[in-house]
Amino acid sequence: MLSKNIEKALNDQIKIEAESSQIYLAMACWAEVKGLEGVAGFMYDQSNEERDHMLKLIKFVNERGGHAQISELAAPNVTFTSFKEMFEKLFDHEVFVSNSINELVHISLQEKDYATHNFLQWYVSEQIEEEAMARTILDKINLIGDDKGGLYLFDRDIQQISISTASTENPQ
Repeated sequence: MLSKNIEKALNDQIKIEAESSQIYLAMACWAEVKGLEGVAGFMYDQSNEERDHMLKLIKFVNERGGHAQISELAAPNVTFTSFKEMFEKLFDHEVFVSNSINELVHISLQEKDYATHNFLQWYVSEQIEEEAMARTILDKINLIGDDKGGLYLFDRDIQQISISTASTENPQ
């Protein structure tokens, strides 16, 4: 059974994950109208992934005797000065989400809710991957600079980007 404090914190995270999905969706739309089909496809996939994260939280709250709340969402930014700015905002948002997950983990430990703590470990690992991916993409964008040919190749290749982090690698 979830405490009211943890239930509220999880519901706050449900909203964050829903807003994350919307942010990625807005980025996908922006990229698509700019002719960046690869970036748009990547962002559509990310939007779906964030929605899945939200649904996983909803099911957990309801299964643990809480009541998942679906709330109003803040409207995402829909315009960007460049695709580099868009990915910088993506990275900043992922850091924000990581901090939010870390706070949830902290609350679960304070309340000795080890079931929630265990459940949240998946999100901790996921955020390590999300931040690493965003950082890697920004590194590639910085390498490209203003090279239009580089942008073309980046747009073509972005959907192949996968990140292996220390938390996902198999020990030798």
